[in-house]
Amino acid sequence: MPKDDHITRLDVSAKADGEVTVTVLSSGEAGKDVSISVQGKDGSELGKGSGSSGEAFTFKVDGADAWWPETPNLYNLTVTLGDDEVKSYTGFRTVSSGEVEGVQRHLLNGEFVFQFGTLDQGYWPDGIYTAPTDAALRYDLQAHKDLGFNMVRKHIKVEPQRWFYWADRLGLLVWQDMPAMDTGKTPDGPARTQWEAEFHAVIDQHRSSPSLVMWVDQNEGWGQYDQARIANEVKAYDPSRLVNNMSGVNCCGSVDGGNGDVVDNHIYVGPGNTAPTSTRAAVLGEFGGLGYKVPGHEWSPGNGFSYEDQASTAALNNRFTGLIDAIRVGQLPAGLSASVYTEITDVENEVNGLLTYDRQVVKVDTARVRAANQALVQASENPAPPVTLPTGLYRSLRVTTPGHTDKYVRHYDQLAFTAVVDGSSPAVLKSDATWKVVTGLANGSCYSFESRNYPGEYLRHKDFRVRRDANDGSALFKADATWCAVAGAGGVRLTSANLPGSYLRHIGSEVWLATPGGTHAWDQQALFTEDTTWAVDAPWAP
Repeated sequence: MPKDDHITRLDVSAKADGEVTVTVLSSGEAGKDVSISVQGKDGSELGKGSGSSGEAFTFKVDGADAWWPETPNLYNLTVTLGDDEVKSYTGFRTVSSGEVEGVQRHLLNGEFVFQFGTLDQGYWPDGIYTAPTDAALRYDLQAHKDLGFNMVRKHIKVEPQRWFYWADRLGLLVWQDMPAMDTGKTPDGPARTQWEAEFHAVIDQHRSSPSLVMWVDQNEGWGQYDQARIANEVKAYDPSRLVNNMSGVNCCGSVDGGNGDVVDNHIYVGPGNTAPTSTRAAVLGEFGGLGYKVPGHEWSPGNGFSYEDQASTAALNNRFTGLIDAIRVGQLPAGLSASVYTEITDVENEVNGLLTYDRQVVKVDTARVRAANQALVQASENPAPPVTLPTGLYRSLRVTTPGHTDKYVRHYDQLAFTAVVDGSSPAVLKSDATWKVVTGLANGSCYSFESRNYPGEYLRHKDFRVRRDANDGSALFKADATWCAVAGAGGVRLTSANLPGSYLRHIGSEVWLATPGGTHAWDQQALFTEDTTWAVDAPWAP
């Protein structure tokens, strides 16, 4: 039987500096004496505080280790009101935003940590929205950890607090969506009142979990309304977390409220370009969607949907790791702070999962994917500075692949090739192999390469073949002729401005736009990195 006056709810927020804020609600009148004790890992008391029920109070704990995804330190709590005693736990962590080397980033415990996770819709073949066991709740989160992710976006679903316990304990950052209303409809007054009341209830239920770092208010414009007001109210109701006013502001008729802590794009297959602002970090709220059907493990055999089907597990591994590497060397240095891959498991007729719907098959090479994911997250510890090229000057692009380092990019009959160039080469070849580096026609942070002997004509891709064409002034041409420089071993790599993650590559003396894990002959995996790395040398025709 419950006591006459007993604790009904405990809200705890513990910061990385040891500051703990507590609100204890009870079944009786507010204003009763309450106390809280924080125990260390050996059971000793690290700190204690006291206050009144129904009112927030704050105290300080010394010597507590911060909660991180790699070291998810949790501390036991004992809360007392009269003769009622409640046990709980907390983790010490601080979520904020700030400028890091001139770029707006989200911060964990004062440090920029790239957040990389999956879209997790939480479906199950037997219970649909209900996991069969507690072990099943843990399984999907453990799969994230095994694959090297440090975050999960819970999409258009709210899990029971037990799921958050496992995220707290295992060390996974959580973005929590508020389930949306119907897409294509404008909710009426009563619907809005109910939706906002339920949003507050969701926040109250899970606000004490240290793993939860972001509230995602609305998604892709589904039932959208009052985006800015809602984001402000959520931030005021829970200032300890980031707020995303609209995930997928570039998609589906959604309207950006213009506020919150992040700018969130959805780009399939991606990774695309998402730029931060002076006040909001850039995040890729959905991308990927690579599909592979596993016979015997499909919900609707042969009919599954994906954003890009893969012919084999080898192709899936190559394409996935290629996307992740593109973010690491390109989008992260350019300002991206987080990305969400679609998705952790197949869901009914969707076959985008890294695991099958029945959780019986992990489709990807766990060790290889973990290495790529961890390399991405670790790159945020010391982000590479943007690669800069000398605009306004002539340069020649030299091959760095061993055995071919005497070859340069040149044009011939408007197509791009590589050819051996040396001091004895004819003047026309030297001119063909010389390009003027100019500010990118479509992106001022990137570059375009103007022909030395055909001024006004640029190196561009068209149907994947790289060629020299005259600028026709169209947006498509400007994008095709713009290349973003990223770091490469012994040189630079040039990724397409409008197809990020695809690179300028030489193969068989021809020059193509190639995609790691792609299906074309010029996408072959062997020597991909070497073939897409170029030395920017002094010009053959100054």
